[in-house]
Amino acid sequence: MTEKKSIAVIGLGSMGFGVAQSLLREGSKTYGFDINSDMTDKFQAEGGCEGNLADITGALDAVMVVVLNAAQMESVLFGEAGVVPNLKTGSVVIACATVSPESARAMSDACANVGVHYLDAPISGGSRKAASGDLSIMASGTAEAFTAARFALDATASTVFELGDSAGAGSAMKAVNQLLAGVHIAAMAEAITFGMTQGITPDKFVDVISQCAGTSWMLENRGPHIVAGDYTPHSSVDIWPKDLGIVLDIARSAKFSAPLTAAALQQFLAASGSGLGREDDAAVAKVYARNAGLTLPGGK
Repeated sequence: MTEKKSIAVIGLGSMGFGVAQSLLREGSKTYGFDINSDMTDKFQAEGGCEGNLADITGALDAVMVVVLNAAQMESVLFGEAGVVPNLKTGSVVIACATVSPESARAMSDACANVGVHYLDAPISGGSRKAASGDLSIMASGTAEAFTAARFALDATASTVFELGDSAGAGSAMKAVNQLLAGVHIAAMAEAITFGMTQGITPDKFVDVISQCAGTSWMLENRGPHIVAGDYTPHSSVDIWPKDLGIVLDIARSAKFSAPLTAAALQQFLAASGSGLGREDDAAVAKVYARNAGLTLPGGK
């Protein structure tokens, strides 16, 4: 009988927790860790393995890092309590956070220096697809990194795009995806509130536009949150200043103008500055509603 692969998921937020659940369900020996110990306890209560990260790192086949940004990724991998120096030779870091291609390449090189594989593997699909093992993963890395990570990719994703044999390509594709996703959310919020000024209710907007040429995946996914007045954060407002900021940083380095990205970023910054940062990213519609004197469903 093949021995179970051992993996730690670091970062048990809305995406990371679902990733850990999918790995556990598919039979991997799965540990979950988060700066919020309540999330670690919650995962262990669902059957996750118990143990201190420092004690089990040397036995792991893989570490899947699902944190917010490059700074957190670097801290997890190479900080004071970073895992990479203690990983066994031939193990793999599966890096799922949205970072710049330059950061991905630097972290890959640092891993290679100590005999650890690095798979640049940003994820897309939201918390529900993370929990069901149906993510899309935009991955790049050496053939050896893909081989070492295959068991985790199979457990967490229904689609794995293999984008090249070195780190950076996966993060570049994720930046393109985030440009579109952020702009689409902001455009949906603008359109749904514009419709309200013309007597079109949010529920009617979603019913009609989701079946017309102006629809998008983000409209169909986030629009119902506005209709329900439910801003439980499946993906929070505060993700977008970070992700769209990365897009604009990359654009500047390429001497590329991205005006739609910049406009969307301003709306998310306004939402975050209004105290909506921890709400679902559909709450960017509240910025438009406030400015136009509109009352969204569930609002006062």
